[in-house]
Amino acid sequence: MSLTTISPQKAKELIAQGAVLIDVREADEHARERIPGARHQALSRLNGSLPTGNEAVIFHCRSGNRTASHADRLAAAAPCEAYVLEGGIEAWKRAGLPVSRDRRQPIELQRQVQITAGSLVGIGVLLGTLVHPGFYALAGFVGAGLVFAGISGTCGMARVLKLAPWNRRAAA
Repeated sequence: MSLTTISPQKAKELIAQGAVLIDVREADEHARERIPGARHQALSRLNGSLPTGNEAVIFHCRSGNRTASHADRLAAAAPCEAYVLEGGIEAWKRAGLPVSRDRRQPIELQRQVQITAGSLVGIGVLLGTLVHPGFYALAGFVGAGLVFAGISGTCGMARVLKLAPWNRRAAA
């Protein structure tokens, strides 16, 4: 079963008529920026059917790629008519529609990993060139870690970064 892709304007109309907008991004992404009124249901935690009632469902992610690549799984979870927001929250913003931002929330963990890994590789290469060739090992170690993360689906750097003080959730 395939899902119909709709524009942000059409999605807004359907939401006004009672459709439910579901954000399938991870919790850290949703906490930092979201479409007001969107329900959060991370794709990684989606198992079974969504309790939405008879309303139409519109799924969205950041760019539309996640929802498009998992359209069959999302369609199976939707107990009613379901759509995908074309271009995700990025297209929603480009259309001038409102988003809620909480800058107090840390940036997404995936971006933190990218920034940290890139910085460590750059530092390793710079120190290897200017100080001692042994520092090239730092760049190699980070590269090997990224390969391992890609193969295994387990990222040690992400696990460490989750423990950083800025990523700890305040007690509600």
